[in-house]
Amino acid sequence: MATSLAASAEPAPTQRRATRPAADAARAITFNRDIAPLVFEHCATCHRPGTAAPFSLLTYRDARPWARAIKQATLSRSMPPWKPVPGYGGPFIGDRRLSDAQIALIARWVDAGAPAGDPAHLPPLPEAFGAWRLGEPDLVIEMPEPFLLQADGDDVFRKFAIPIPIEETRFVEGLEFQPAVRGAGSTWASNPRVIHHANMRLDPTPASRTLDARDPAPGFDDVTPFDAQFPFGHLLGWTPGQDRPLVAEGMAWRLDAGTDMLLELHLMPSGQPEVVQSRIGFHFTDEPPTKIPFTIRLGKQDLDIPPGATDYRSRDAYVLPVDVEVHGIHPHAHYLAQEVRALATLPDGTRRWLLYIRDWDASWQDYYFYAEPFVLPRGTELTMEFRFDNSAGNRRNPHFPPRRVTWGPRSSNTMGDLSIQVLARSDSDREILAADRRPLEMAEDIVGFETVLDAEPGKVTVHDDVARLYLLFGEVAKALAHFRESARLEPDSPAAQYNVGTTLLRMGELDEAVARFERALRLDPDYAPVHNNLGAALRSQGRLDEATRRFRQAVRARPDDEDALYNLASTLTLRGEFTEAIALYRRVLALLPDSPEPFAELAWLLATHPDPTPRDVQEAVSLAEHAAQLTSRRDARVLNTLAAAHAAAGRFDEAAATARAALALPHDNGSDLAATIRQLLDLYSEGRRYRRPR
Repeated sequence: MATSLAASAEPAPTQRRATRPAADAARAITFNRDIAPLVFEHCATCHRPGTAAPFSLLTYRDARPWARAIKQATLSRSMPPWKPVPGYGGPFIGDRRLSDAQIALIARWVDAGAPAGDPAHLPPLPEAFGAWRLGEPDLVIEMPEPFLLQADGDDVFRKFAIPIPIEETRFVEGLEFQPAVRGAGSTWASNPRVIHHANMRLDPTPASRTLDARDPAPGFDDVTPFDAQFPFGHLLGWTPGQDRPLVAEGMAWRLDAGTDMLLELHLMPSGQPEVVQSRIGFHFTDEPPTKIPFTIRLGKQDLDIPPGATDYRSRDAYVLPVDVEVHGIHPHAHYLAQEVRALATLPDGTRRWLLYIRDWDASWQDYYFYAEPFVLPRGTELTMEFRFDNSAGNRRNPHFPPRRVTWGPRSSNTMGDLSIQVLARSDSDREILAADRRPLEMAEDIVGFETVLDAEPGKVTVHDDVARLYLLFGEVAKALAHFRESARLEPDSPAAQYNVGTTLLRMGELDEAVARFERALRLDPDYAPVHNNLGAALRSQGRLDEATRRFRQAVRARPDDEDALYNLASTLTLRGEFTEAIALYRRVLALLPDSPEPFAELAWLLATHPDPTPRDVQEAVSLAEHAAQLTSRRDARVLNTLAAAHAAAGRFDEAAATARAALALPHDNGSDLAATIRQLLDLYSEGRRYRRPR
């Protein structure tokens, strides 16, 4: 059960030392000596030419007309925008909040007539005020086409697939987003005020590109494809004024060739047409990551807020299975959210604030990185609570009069998620954390997708995405129901027929699976994955000649398709065409050096081949040993292969011992595999090798 974060149970805030005023009260306060340093540090991230603010404050001439507005905004703490309450988590990198003394200094300056002072006292502009805050990027990509945002109407959520032109794997230590429009000639005029926020995901598949191409306008407004994800353990986003640092040392993330960037923009009409063509800069490092973080996402996706509710709360909690070091935190919500609380309760009962936002504003959500990462031990409970107000009294409520609001990705929906970036002590600890947390998050995603489908049952991509999640949970019947609905909604989609066929194949419904695959090929004869899966269905029906033909077609279409190569090799093995099968397995090994199955299959062939010429028992032992290492010697089939290889090499005692170890393990096919291993064990005990029949 989630822990309630009631105010009466809150731990006391940590103390924060006040910043001393920059000038003594007895002397005149001037812009150049006293106010400019505050502006440069706390305000100029936005208040400079070409950024989010409507005016610049970099010079006295810029700032003087706004002096009284600056005083009012700082006294009310509406500016500079910084939502975390000090002392309740942090300190955070890039904290823009002014101290009470600094605010008083600004007020005294304004009350004294806002004098300029001696120009010699003006500090130099920070170097970071160039076009790119982290320096010139190593690679810049941009939206392939400009997008025209209409002058009026509702907020627009638009996604754009952008190819990333690299030819080899790179490692990224910094990413910068520029909200920009094309100006005259080749110059850029930044136009960030129409962009509420941006997310950047990586899609190694053609899914995002396909959806983008399908829409006649640049980009698309469909749901984010399942395969478009943030880099493992990282969140890539931008909000106005964000000063995102380079990643911590050793925590660069991997970027593979052939990947597309999916840029997700929340756009707000400005009253005049705007042309948006944003850019993204990559900063590379030659050092591969030595520390891979993990992102823990808390949040519920069954939110259902009735109209008029002023105190609707969403809570979630998670107990850490391993020690972690906390690096960053990111809350995400829409316009009904009012308050965000995040706490950690340690095993000894000590409670530590992670984040507290008293007055949530969706226009100023941010990614907060801790200036000093800290350790939370195993057994710590992470808790979050979002409070929502769906009444007419909420000035940010987009609905007048208020109406029922459920979870969803649009600004008219609501969300309440908290992402926490952590670093486990070891790779094995990270794997434990991922194995423990990922199923919980995927289960919540299913709730969210089903909620979206309740409101919009015609969303094909959502049906497909929730079906994939059901498959991961082994709920194949539910997955099939959603794939069937996608095929009903888009009967001429070869992908929809393919998805139904693939799920039927998994269920053993071979006749209908074959029919679905054949229909997909009538719609698109060049759909290579269909040839592969149709071959698998035909092979399961015992139609080896037809299956071989389909696998060959799949390999011709995609010569480096490891699945098609593996299936063709295994089918040729069944047909007794061992020489070609061995050559194909070698191609698969080059493509899948960390996959045990092809190593084991090739080892079996080389150890048991009926002809002595292609037989190579030493290589067979080496390949089988590698497969056993990849499976931590916990796979009965792989150990069975290793036993056969030892026997082929004349090491019958090792063969018998390995076969007994295989029998001691659970195996997929129960008594069938066990019976085979016992028969082979009898051979080894008699000093005999196993040879495949010709």
